[in-house]
Order: sequence, then C-alpha cells, then structure tokens
Amino acid sequence: MTEEFDLLEPADDPGDEWEELDVSDTEADRIARRQDREFSEFRKRLKDADQFKLDGSVFDDATLAAIYKLVQDGYITAFGGPVSTGKEANVFEAFGEDESQEVAVKIYRINSSNFTQMREYLEGDPRFEGIASDKKATVLAWTRKEFANLRRAYDAGVRVPEPIAVQRNALVMELVGHADDRARRLSEVTVENPETAFEVVREYMRRLYRVGLIHGDLSEYNLIVHDGELVVIDLGQAVTVHHPNARTFLERDCRNVAAFFSRQGLEVSADDLAAAVTEPEPEPGGNSDEE
Repeated sequence: MTEEFDLLEPADDPGDEWEELDVSDTEADRIARRQDREFSEFRKRLKDADQFKLDGSVFDDATLAAIYKLVQDGYITAFGGPVSTGKEANVFEAFGEDESQEVAVKIYRINSSNFTQMREYLEGDPRFEGIASDKKATVLAWTRKEFANLRRAYDAGVRVPEPIAVQRNALVMELVGHADDRARRLSEVTVENPETAFEVVREYMRRLYRVGLIHGDLSEYNLIVHDGELVVIDLGQAVTVHHPNARTFLERDCRNVAAFFSRQGLEVSADDLAAAVTEPEPEPGGNSDEE
C-alpha cells in the first residue's frame, strides 16, 4: 500500500476532559413511550424491510425510535444493509443529508452488550459520575461516550471516523470505505513503510493524550487503512487520563503497538513509546539560553 499518511491539523479547541455529558432520556425515549401514529408507521415500514429481519433483537422499539429521530433531524435519509456485525454492536450503511454522503450507523445492543466490561471503563470517568448502574443506562452512556471521544479525537487532529450525531444507542459517523469494499485493518495489509506508519500512530497517541484521552484498546486491529490514511477506530472504551486505570490502559496500548511494529522490523519499545506519548508539550516559544 502507499503510505504517505499526512497528519491532520488539530482544531484550536479540541475539547475539555471534564465536560459534562448529558445521559438523560432523549427525545427517542419519549417517542418510544408515546408510540405516536407517525412512529408506528415508520416502525412497521422498517420491520417489513428484508435487511431488518436478520436480527430482530437489535431493533427494539426504543432503537427504532432513535433511528426515527435521526431521520426526522435529517442525519439519515435512507437506511441500508449491514456493514459489520459484532457481539455488542451492528454497523449499517446509510445515506446522510443527501444521497452523495454515505454514513455508518452503529447500533449497540442493550440486551447482549458486555455490561461488566463497559462499567470498568465508565467508572472513574469524571464525565459519567453518578450514572445509574443498570444495563440500559450503561449502554446508553457508552454510546454517548464513544461519540464524545470521537469528537474530541477528531478536533485534536486524530484521523478517526468523523462523528455526526448520537441518539440513544445509535451513533452516526463517517463511513470509512464502502460497505462492499471495506477499509482493511492494519493487521490485514502489508506495511511497506512501517517507520512512517509507526510515527503516525505515535503522534495520534500523543494528540489523544494531550486532550486527556487514552484509547484503551489500541492495536493493529483498531487501526484501519483507507486511501493512504491510517484511521483510528473503536473509541468507545477510551478513558480520560484521570481514570484510575489510565496508566494500565496506556501501557497496554504501548505494548500492543510496539509489538506490532517490532514484528515489522522496527526497533521500538513499549517504554519508549509511553515516554513519547506522555512527554509534556513544550512551552510556547521554548526555552532560550540567551539572556
């Protein structure tokens, strides 16, 4: 593959680690409870569509209400088939504001998500203090957390799928690649220039850290390649640097990344990578020896 891997320019204000995130009931929850005529027609239309018969557990009434609200708000104009399926979430292709914009809709299953693992990453995150401990509240908080993490990473100049909207357990974001020609994971491609790829990954880890985030599950399986770009994915579990397990997660990320690039022939160590990621940003203007 061709590896230029140009770095993005960060935004002026990539976000605040201590921002409060609203995890209260959304309009989708109210629609699902109200069961108005328009929503009922929408639900019937979707449930009659072939692509929604593959797993009815994904599309309960509240999830259909979330999609309905995203359609009402103009974030989705047409819904397509599945891009990927997993134990905790399914990803579907869709059209965004117009049919020239393809988007991905990631829908978390409330009943089958790994509640215990999600709580491990949510507890200790200052943005989610005091959320209820039941499975529904945890999954909805997780979805909003992934949206917030993507937004902050994107604003920090990290190449991630651009976040577009979130509603309950449904997350709309940029579709990287195409449903019939998906982007490949870094683990699936031949890395022709591992040094360049490593430098980009290291810089993205630094940028995340500087805005108070640690990926928490970074490896060659959560990095994809598309059109000569390295893209970081799956930021649902990313934690703030003040999370009680932040250092443990960072060291694991560094071990995974260092191990992969060592197999590509580079002399890299997890300790050196961690030191580079956490190195303080230089003071504006730098230090001068001149009096």
